[in-house]
Amino acid sequence: MPNTSTTSTTSNWYLTCIKLRFFTKVRRFLQLKAASKKPLKPSDQPRENSDTLIVIEEGEKGIMGKESDIKDNGWMVLQKSVKKLHFGSSEEKEVAAKEIKKLAKEDLKRRKLMAELGVIPPLVAMIGGSEVVVRRQRLAVQALVELSSGSFTNKALMVEAGILSRLPPKPDNLDGNTRQEFAELILSISSLANTQFNMDSSRIIPFVVSILDSSNSSVETKSTCLGTLYNLSSVLENAAILANNGTVTTLLRLSSLKEVSEKALATLGNLVVTLMGKKAMEENPMVPESLIEIMTWEEKPKCQELSVYILMILAHQSSIQREKMAKSGIVPVLLEVALLGSSLAQKRALKLLQWFKDERQSKMGPHSGPQVGRMAIDSPPVSPRAVDESKKLMKKIVKQSLHKNMETITSRANGASDCSRLKSLVVSSSSKSLPY
Repeated sequence: MPNTSTTSTTSNWYLTCIKLRFFTKVRRFLQLKAASKKPLKPSDQPRENSDTLIVIEEGEKGIMGKESDIKDNGWMVLQKSVKKLHFGSSEEKEVAAKEIKKLAKEDLKRRKLMAELGVIPPLVAMIGGSEVVVRRQRLAVQALVELSSGSFTNKALMVEAGILSRLPPKPDNLDGNTRQEFAELILSISSLANTQFNMDSSRIIPFVVSILDSSNSSVETKSTCLGTLYNLSSVLENAAILANNGTVTTLLRLSSLKEVSEKALATLGNLVVTLMGKKAMEENPMVPESLIEIMTWEEKPKCQELSVYILMILAHQSSIQREKMAKSGIVPVLLEVALLGSSLAQKRALKLLQWFKDERQSKMGPHSGPQVGRMAIDSPPVSPRAVDESKKLMKKIVKQSLHKNMETITSRANGASDCSRLKSLVVSSSSKSLPY
């Protein structure tokens, strides 16, 4: 049985805090009222619709409010809701959460006032525990979502109240709507990652990844969760957690889903510049094939740009990764992007092509290909005519290869009418001017 004296002491302590806050506000109100008794000039007279502060009484308690707000009885409802949320039964707390959710939608000042009145800790307590009523849990989450809107302080208060430790251990057991509401709340709280506030992201990431891996999650919910991971990935300290718990595989899988691909790729872009994130991607069997496939999405230029960017980081100073990319057929795709992609995608594709070209030339070295000026002592001299014929033959082979690549590109782009124009462009250009 709970200790009755302890419960009574706690209730008295809450009542004392509320009374102290109330009397402080009443004192300020009386000071304002005393100051208002001084004679005013006609120009200083208060307007008819002024927001004069007054006190609403209910029994022994009261709360300050503006006259314009009191007319719609909003402050009276807020006072009753706060009282029920702190000291009411489970059913009364449920009703109070519903009213707070409704009132919190109205304006930021009211949301801040609610936080000052201490509504956040009891709402956080309603979303977790051993005996959670789904309807009550949803109302609490919805109210917290509204309270977190536009208020850094309210989000920080939620974290301090232990909301991260009260997240459901098995998101799969939640229905679709509840899962979406939890995702919205965590997305809002994750914005604290970009501030100086100390937040334990290790509690958020497994919860979010579990929702992303669930087959029951909607595209909207997955998009919301990817927004959370993007916020967390922008902080360097979170890279190790994101790279070590299968998050990279989840992100690569979702990057192939066009509805959410952009957010997944943006998160991977944040991770690939870190040592652990890059290593996790290099070792993943989906790389580079899945990223090369995304580069062919002409209707998704942003996805093309992000995919090429990730491949650039992976290929930089890594001959092993460049070899894997070459075997996966990246060069024709890069040529396509360099000709038909956005300006940013074109620049990145040309840079990658230049790396492949330089690597190919370095591999040829003195041991392969036609060599001029490096002949064996005992070998017969090569005539200038033979050298010119060799050069012409090489140019012919390169042009034929380019023609074949251009035909592939134009057929993908459904630009059969422009095929002849592109061919003439290649014929009229020197092979030395091409990136690869």
